[in-house]
Amino acid sequence: MARSKSSKAWLHRHVTDPYVQRAQAEGYRARSAYKLLQLNQRDRFLKPGMRVVDLGAAPGGWSQVASKAVGPRGQVLALDVLEMAPVPGVRFIQGDFGEHSVLQTLVEALGGEAADLVLSDMAPNLSGIAISDQARSVALAELALDFAREHLKPGGTLLVKMFQGEGFQEFVVALRQSFAKVAARKPEASRKDSSEVYLLGTGKR
Repeated sequence: MARSKSSKAWLHRHVTDPYVQRAQAEGYRARSAYKLLQLNQRDRFLKPGMRVVDLGAAPGGWSQVASKAVGPRGQVLALDVLEMAPVPGVRFIQGDFGEHSVLQTLVEALGGEAADLVLSDMAPNLSGIAISDQARSVALAELALDFAREHLKPGGTLLVKMFQGEGFQEFVVALRQSFAKVAARKPEASRKDSSEVYLLGTGKR
């Protein structure tokens, strides 16, 4: 079957993307690893010995970065609805984060301890219907915030992906109610035409 013009354009952009090329050369599973590396270079939220929860982890680029940063004394729990090949030092749970049983499995994996850092790069499968896609993206961010409120230690940090649009400002307000400081970041590795923004909440109340 012949590729459409749009799929050819995507493929060309993908194979010529410098971050895709770097990821392949440096052993990262996805270009998104550089987003986390750049965000952490600026804000230094990943530290040795941390207990980290990585939501929306597949294919594992963020888990690779987090595992290396926290080291052997740390712990990384990764979760995604999609399969993910094993990452050294990472425990992976496959399931839908919106399902209670999957959430319980994640909580049990924490072993009664609170997390130091919650990372969420979750994004919905896009339907092309902007209003619907934005609403689903906000819902995923809210799930991450709810989890952080319950299972992040006082003073802990949440990094969550959001897309600018309806519900964005309301979500920022909700973050500020739970965290002492909230900052919006757009790493260099984020594509310029993407409306994604990473919200960093530090100092959980």
